[in-house]
Amino acid sequence: MIHIDQPMIDKLTDEAPSSARKRKNLNFHPVASDPMHRMLHAMEPETYVQPHKHENPDKREAFIILTGKVAAVQYTDAGEVDDYIILDSRAGNYGVEIAPRSWHNLIALETRSVVYEVKDGPWDPADDKFFALWAPKEGDAGCQVYNKMILEKIGIIQ
Repeated sequence: MIHIDQPMIDKLTDEAPSSARKRKNLNFHPVASDPMHRMLHAMEPETYVQPHKHENPDKREAFIILTGKVAAVQYTDAGEVDDYIILDSRAGNYGVEIAPRSWHNLIALETRSVVYEVKDGPWDPADDKFFALWAPKEGDAGCQVYNKMILEKIGIIQ
C-alpha cells in the first residue's frame, strides 16, 4: 500500500522550487510500460507546462488536487481557451478528467500546489504527447508571458 501523506507532500513541495523546471513528480507506477500511470506533481507558479494532447495512442488523463490551487485549461485546435477549471479543494473543485486528443495544460496558481495524476500508459517518449505549435516550447523566453495571457483570458488575473 502506498500512503500519500503529509511527509510525502512536504518532501515533494520542498524539492519543487529548487528544480530547474519549478516542479517535481513522484511516480507510483513501477515501470514505463505499466498500463496505468499514477503520480504526484508538485508545481510552483513559475513552472510552465506546454499545452499538449495525447493521441495515437489515445490516452485519458485525470488530475485531482491535493494541495494548493491549479488551473487546468483545455484548448481548441487553434489555441483558443475552450474550457477550464480551477482545481481548489477549498472551493469544492477537486478534479478533472481530460479526454484523449484534447489540447490541455496546467498552470499552478499557488506555491506548493500538488496534483495526483492518473493517465493511461504505457509511456513512450516518441508518442506520449504532442506539443502545441501555437504555444511556446518549455524553456523559451515567452513561457511566463503565455501563462499570464491564459490567466487573463480566464479571468484569474487582470
